[in-house]
Amino acid sequence: MAIGHYIKEIGRGKDGARALTREQAADLLGQVLDGAVTDLEVGAFCLAMRIKGETPQEMAGFLDAAEARVHKIPASDQPVIVIPSYNGARKLPVLTPLLALLLAREGLPVLVHGTATEPKRIFTSEVLAALDIPAQEAIESIAPGSVAFVPTALLNAGLQRLLDVRRVVGLRNPAHSLVKLMNPVAGPAVIVSSYTHPEYAVSMAETFALVGANALLIRGTEGESVADPRRTPRMQAFVQGQSTDLQAYQGGALTSLPQLPEGTDARSTARYIRAVLAGTEPVPDPIAQQVAHTVAIANVARKVPVEPHA
Repeated sequence: MAIGHYIKEIGRGKDGARALTREQAADLLGQVLDGAVTDLEVGAFCLAMRIKGETPQEMAGFLDAAEARVHKIPASDQPVIVIPSYNGARKLPVLTPLLALLLAREGLPVLVHGTATEPKRIFTSEVLAALDIPAQEAIESIAPGSVAFVPTALLNAGLQRLLDVRRVVGLRNPAHSLVKLMNPVAGPAVIVSSYTHPEYAVSMAETFALVGANALLIRGTEGESVADPRRTPRMQAFVQGQSTDLQAYQGGALTSLPQLPEGTDARSTARYIRAVLAGTEPVPDPIAQQVAHTVAIANVARKVPVEPHA
């Protein structure tokens, strides 16, 4: 099959484009992930969706397609904490590995998945490698109290190819939102996700509600799913899609700012993270709050029976 009839619907421009149903979106992205369409069709799909924007129903359909094709991480006895990491450090050190290790210290299995999507940035995988946590080379289970980094290409090669389109056209596409929303675990998980622009807070929340996710949603740090160590972002919890506001945004900087590394390189960031874990540097309060909220969601999710979503 081809996806030209879908492109005709979504490619009519910002005002003339028509939204796809969840089933149509699942079929479209499924063909893209399976490599069943031409590069020209993939480019047209990416640009059309970039102009139109994704509806929650479309994103739910894209998640359905990914769900059916991703190589799943084996389930654990307790919810796996899933942290997507796709932006890296630009001006601040990337502290996603600190968040992951603090959650593992609470006895939780933690999955970080991602890939480099921007040139000249330091990525979570580099910092984790400096912390002696190399990227997995095969899909494996994650023990409670440990952190695993899984490259996106291991989860699904088609998804990695779709993310790589950005290197050619210079624009994000639905895959960049999808990876921040998906659950690549064959069982219960808590997705720790983030947005950069306020409009994505609304669309991501609606999608989490639609698919019945367990998640913590925050305004991230330079696109990463970790709280800014200098100020506390809004934090929103989802348990089986039911939303609760946990933490209001606190404007301005904290009264006491943490001593962050001067550079963003992997070694300096890893050295700082080791100091925090050893107790010689304090855990930044916003990240400590994020950890506490995530643990609380995991504890609730563990007790709530999983129901199939529509």
